[in-house]
Amino acid sequence: MKIEKNFVTFLSPGTFFSEETVKEIDSWDVNKAVEMSKNIVERYDATPYAFYFTTRARDDYDLDSKQIDESVIYYLGGEIRSLKDVELELNPDNNILIENMRNNGYKRVITNSGKWKSVHPLKDGDIVLQY
Repeated sequence: MKIEKNFVTFLSPGTFFSEETVKEIDSWDVNKAVEMSKNIVERYDATPYAFYFTTRARDDYDLDSKQIDESVIYYLGGEIRSLKDVELELNPDNNILIENMRNNGYKRVITNSGKWKSVHPLKDGDIVLQY
């Protein structure tokens, strides 16, 4: 008998990497995940800037489940900027961001300014929610 479960992973600003909190969820319900995000607080009072869904499954003969599906990332609001937008700001604090965007081929980034400012590459298909 195959067993499947859905999860939502919340991403919050961290020191070197994003903090992650994984919670079980009935379905890939965006509105429910947004509501759940309001109760997530990580170290240093960091709160989620985004989330994504996964589905895990296992059969009777499996020792552990395997991830069988993953959604795009849903950003909880934020400002979308292209490389050109960032360059036109003429802000020397953006020099590293500009180089990272150029070197890694990032067309756009999203800046979330919740309790902690965080900047992330915005991939094709990712969704920015009104938040």
